[in-house]
Amino acid sequence: MDIISEIKDLLAEHPVVLFMKGTPDAPQCGFSMRTAEALKSYNVEFVYIDILTAPDMRANLPKISNWPTFPQVFINGELVGGCDIILDLHQKEELQKLLQESTKEAS
Repeated sequence: MDIISEIKDLLAEHPVVLFMKGTPDAPQCGFSMRTAEALKSYNVEFVYIDILTAPDMRANLPKISNWPTFPQVFINGELVGGCDIILDLHQKEELQKLLQESTKEAS
């Protein structure tokens, strides 16, 4: 399976996916840390990919998302955005609604 298909399958299989530098418990950049903290605050299950240990995904994900930087958050297979957008949605209390809808669709 090529890497593009692998990414698309991952996005189709999991309602919430975070592509980040490091892990939620050991982030390797401040943007990834803040994004992971925002997602964790809702106690919603999400999958993460450490792009530092997955260079093929790091190189090819921007071809799918048209977003050049990391972290990147996908909900129901759609790019929601990076750190600034996620934190803005979190602050406006809109992120919770998106996450709740993702769990409903996954059921």
